[in-house]
Amino acid sequence: MPRFAGPASFMRLPSRSAPADLDVAVVGVPLDIGTSNRPGARYGPRSIRAESVLIRPYNMATGAAPFDSLRIDDSGDVAVNPYNLDDSISRIESHYEELLSDDVITVSIGGDHTIALPILRAMAAKHGPVGVVHVDAHTDINDSMFGEQIAHGTPFRRAVEEGLLDCERVVQIGVRGTGYAADDFNWSRQQGFRVVQAEECWHRSLDPLMAEVRDQVGGGPVYLSFDIDGLDPAFAAGTGTPEIGGLTTIQGLEIIRGCRGLDLVGVDLVEVSPAYDTSGNTALLGANLLYEMLCVLPGVEPRG
Repeated sequence: MPRFAGPASFMRLPSRSAPADLDVAVVGVPLDIGTSNRPGARYGPRSIRAESVLIRPYNMATGAAPFDSLRIDDSGDVAVNPYNLDDSISRIESHYEELLSDDVITVSIGGDHTIALPILRAMAAKHGPVGVVHVDAHTDINDSMFGEQIAHGTPFRRAVEEGLLDCERVVQIGVRGTGYAADDFNWSRQQGFRVVQAEECWHRSLDPLMAEVRDQVGGGPVYLSFDIDGLDPAFAAGTGTPEIGGLTTIQGLEIIRGCRGLDLVGVDLVEVSPAYDTSGNTALLGANLLYEMLCVLPGVEPRG
């Protein structure tokens, strides 16, 4: 079957497996009613899946072949409610609790970053408080947005308040831009998070940083949450809240590859809003980053 034909599942997976028969479930979460700026991330899962047909199963750089080691399939989308954010949060949490009852690792395609909260609730219910590697232009620790406690800029504050995170094992990488007060970054530090601003990453490889990150977050379950706006809009224009001065695609790869060896219990790639990048490059980038995440999951060993 030519790559441009057939069903547009992630990497052309069959989409027929029951979660109980899988090690890894790819899940779409087409939600964007938690977005504060440009909408459209509800179309992220569909666009990322469409672009993912270009990706081949063997990683030439790392020697990883995740489909040789793990049973992986695309389990479809969460049936979110596009008119009710609270109901959607409940639906997402229930969906992930059911998946995790089958002991799968979840690979989530967003959607806006609001989805991290219900997923982390399900993760903590299964594994206890988790460490987090969070790549983003923003810390997403607002107390409220327009009077609302749950939105794409609040998930990590709610996660701290609800005891979902092992705060000493949380690292936020790539944050930058303008804010309302120093608390926009400092609240994270006060909780015990390591905050790596984008300026600390300019003009350097992130391999040494990731060695430090592994030392900090290792020793327990870890969740990797990757907002595409962590990368510079020169590489990822199709997102709702772009910020200049961001990470490069190479640094994004270094971060993900640097997570090899961690006990990753789930990963996500969020905030791809395809309408703002008609070339499709942002969705293609998102698809490749998700593939790289598959390549560092527990049980995947590089060849050679």
